[in-house]
Order: sequence, then C-alpha cells, then structure tokens
Amino acid sequence: MKKKIFIGVGILIVLIVVAMFYLNNRNRTLSPPGQAIGALSGDTVSVEYSRPSVRDRLIFGEEEEGALQPYGVYWRLGANEPTFLNVNYDFRFGDSEIDAGKYVIYAIPRKGEMELRLNADLRFWGFTEPDYAEDLATAVVRMSPGEHTEQFTISVESAASGFELKFNWGKQQWSLPLEKQ
Repeated sequence: MKKKIFIGVGILIVLIVVAMFYLNNRNRTLSPPGQAIGALSGDTVSVEYSRPSVRDRLIFGEEEEGALQPYGVYWRLGANEPTFLNVNYDFRFGDSEIDAGKYVIYAIPRKGEMELRLNADLRFWGFTEPDYAEDLATAVVRMSPGEHTEQFTISVESAASGFELKFNWGKQQWSLPLEKQ
C-alpha cells in the first residue's frame, strides 16, 4: 500500500513540474523578454522587461470595455516579471532625485496619461502588486497617439541631460526623461 502511495505522489509531482515548465515556456513565448540599453560617455541606462503583444485586444481603457490594462489599475509595465530599471548615475524621476542603482518601474494607466512609479523592492514578482511603501518616486506623463506597435517596446534614447525612456504599445506612446543630477 505504501508503495502505491509513493508511486502516486511521485507521478503527481512529475506532472506538476511538467505543467509548470510548460506554462512558464508558454508565457515567455507570448511575452518574450526584452532589453533596452543606452550608453553615452560612461553613463548607462538599461531596462529589463517582457514584451506582450496587442493580439487584437483593447490595451488601455475602462474595465467594462474589457481592456487588458484598465485605467487606475496596477500594471507591471510589461508581462511575466517586474520591469527593472538600472541607472549608473544619480537622476531625476519626475520631481524626485534618485541615487544610481537598480529599481522596479511600474505604471498605473489613466485616460490620456501614464503614472509611472519607481520602487526599491526588487524581490516581488510582477503579477502581485508591489509594496507601495517602497515607492521612491512618481512621474505622470502624457500619452499620445502613435503608429501601431504590436509588441510592447521600451527604448532608451540619449537626451540633452541624460536619457529618455520611450514606451510604445498599440497605438499609444509616452516617454519619461531621466535627467542626470
């Protein structure tokens, strides 16, 4: 009897592990990892994120409309894992001065604008909401219409006093300056 229970538990464990690997691989295929890097005169900015696709869905909008990212609701700024921002110089995020380092950046979409937040907690998984007490800064930026971008894309471009993060997804675009302090 113990042998049958042991074999049954073993088979169950194997099935769970196989299912986890399958789901993890499937998610990475639907939202592959992406990286954006900017470097100039020894200053660098890098962003690690996942790239979900539009796939004929309403991206930003009201929850009643079936939007993938409803207004006023936490979004990890990508998919799968949290989005990491690594800056090797002291910089300005919105109205706040931030020390060089690695942070989590996430968003709260609003109609016509995107509220971007910087968080110090690097340990949470992107699906769960962060510990808001660990937020260091907030920046609200305008969203504007743009060319259709099927897969969520972040780019890092040099700017007059640092770098600028540019975000494109669906028919929306927005940007955030990271001015050197």
